Amino acid sequence: MPLPLAIVTGGAQRLGKAFALTLARMGYSIALHYRHSVMEAEKTVSEIRALGVDCIAIRADLTVPQKTEFLFRMADEFHAPLKALVNSAAIMPQGSPRDLELLDWDSALDLNLRAPFLLSQQAARRMTDGGLIVNISDIGAQKAWSRYPSYTVSKAGLEALTKTLARSFAPTIRVNAIAPGLVLPSDAVTPEQWKQLVERLPLKRPAAVEEITSALEFLVRNQYITGQTIVVDGGYSLT
Repeated sequence: MPLPLAIVTGGAQRLGKAFALTLARMGYSIALHYRHSVMEAEKTVSEIRALGVDCIAIRADLTVPQKTEFLFRMADEFHAPLKALVNSAAIMPQGSPRDLELLDWDSALDLNLRAPFLLSQQAARRMTDGGLIVNISDIGAQKAWSRYPSYTVSKAGLEALTKTLARSFAPTIRVNAIAPGLVLPSDAVTPEQWKQLVERLPLKRPAAVEEITSALEFLVRNQYITGQTIVVDGGYSLT
């Protein structure tokens, strides 16, 4: 009997990779989505296969609606029951609300919000015997980050979408979200800025990657949770 299948978008590197490895260790075959990170995707696939589970990398631009269908057609080649979808792929355009380009607005909403909706539709058609969808949000969904308007709006929308889908897909499919705080610094943040952000946290340190992925493990194992956003932010939301 084949292992259950999990699809992880943006799974080549950073937190997406960590989520993919976590599910692989839990006994899932992995359909690993990526867009640009070819070398990173190949490395992650090798790491997952070394755990003794099957994994393929699927390249797709999820800002194009038809590519969400392509991703699932490729994942169907596993001939395994789809049991988990992790919507982790995201972009974070920078720019104030006064001068943010329309392209940067649309690209964030298309990938961070529309794609998870379309992917969840595709997943629901396949999860006839139950499954779990986890949307990766951000503590920024609760903040007014004026430097990243399209990103924060998309993540706030993603949390609203999580509740809507959870109610619509119940009782067969559970839908939840994880909202990390400071974990891995982005290229847009200098080391000095990162240090200042960390110092504002009540716990005075960034999260370890394992402290974020443990939330995914919890949501997989506890089957009485749906429509919730699990915040793992070291107290960032208190500041």
